[in-house]
Amino acid sequence: MNEALFDELPAWLIQAGLAGTSEIEIVSGFCDRCVAAGLPIARALMFVDTLHPVYEGRLLRWGYGPTELPLLEYGRTSADALAASGSQVLDVDAARRWRESPHYQMLQTGDSFLRRRLDVTTIDEFPVFSDFLAAGMTDYVAIINRFAPGGVIGEMDGVYLSWATRVPNGFSNDQIAALQHLAPYLALAVKSVSLARMTGTLMETYLGRGAGQRVLGGRIVRGIAERIDAVIWFSDLRGFTRITDTAPEQAIPLLNDYFDAIVSAIHGHGGDVVQLVGDGAFAIFTAEDRARGCGAALSAAVAAREGIVELNRRRVAHGKPTTDMYLGLHVGEVFYGNVGSRERLAFPVVGPAVNEASRIAAMCRSVDQPVLISSAFADVGDIKRRLVSVGRYALRGVARPQELFTLDLTA
Repeated sequence: MNEALFDELPAWLIQAGLAGTSEIEIVSGFCDRCVAAGLPIARALMFVDTLHPVYEGRLLRWGYGPTELPLLEYGRTSADALAASGSQVLDVDAARRWRESPHYQMLQTGDSFLRRRLDVTTIDEFPVFSDFLAAGMTDYVAIINRFAPGGVIGEMDGVYLSWATRVPNGFSNDQIAALQHLAPYLALAVKSVSLARMTGTLMETYLGRGAGQRVLGGRIVRGIAERIDAVIWFSDLRGFTRITDTAPEQAIPLLNDYFDAIVSAIHGHGGDVVQLVGDGAFAIFTAEDRARGCGAALSAAVAAREGIVELNRRRVAHGKPTTDMYLGLHVGEVFYGNVGSRERLAFPVVGPAVNEASRIAAMCRSVDQPVLISSAFADVGDIKRRLVSVGRYALRGVARPQELFTLDLTA
């Protein structure tokens, strides 16, 4: 082995972790440098669990050719993980591959190291070995770098690594020792960048995209707020209390289904969900000008309603209760920033325009309209040509009655 190149690898891994280099670049860079240093790696696998509302973890591959993607995000692989995540979908293929893998056996036995010569005597031990043999591999090494309890984050309890070689005699003892020496450096670099990515995911998942980016950017001091012009979206579900009273076990699955339709429509048109409260969604749309923001919000409203129509078809087919969305839209200046105590902060959107939007949304039931839009919103650009007036109404807490509008389905 080239000792000089080998000795540089730990420092390179540390620097890559500190620099926030992506997991793909770290794994490929590590393997390329190992080969240059004389470690005859032909294939490598690395996977690490994560904290994500959809994916359980990430699998990274090196040396597999153009038909195999270097990064694969996999879903829930066990019933326990499925229940803990609240997900409704088990990744059957990933679950099967995991239960049949050397790393799964190592977890059952408590081992951190496994090595097998790949030949006719070992081909049946794990299904993956037949694939390796078919690709000309002769030797296989698997390592688990476990985290101490204080370093475990959710299901992310370690970094799982494996390498295979094609050289006729397999890895030498010195080469195995080198991989064992380097594995903790590789695991630490991957953990570092994974934690940064997970932090961003958690911020956006629970605070919203805009607030999450602001908090990660350092805006965490109480009282710091900015004045922005925004379209304000308030929506909730028709008859949700009745549904939960008559079929309480349906409440969470129902909310998940309808929030999927509503939130995807908001995000798909550039909006940002500020808060989900009960069956309600509070979102904002910001843009360089009001016309663009209002147009985006109106398109999101149409998309959400279309999504709910399709969702209701599927739920009826499965004998599940259905509902609809009430939506209020308004536009105005709001304050966006940190509010709370010294120990517990939130990143809300506040101001008179927010209160007015919530009052408009609450009027949907009285007026018997699924969507109500303020006159301030209707007066922006040529928006009014897509709307129809439903009359003037007094809003609780708002000084003067105002004309409200709804979507003109013929426009």
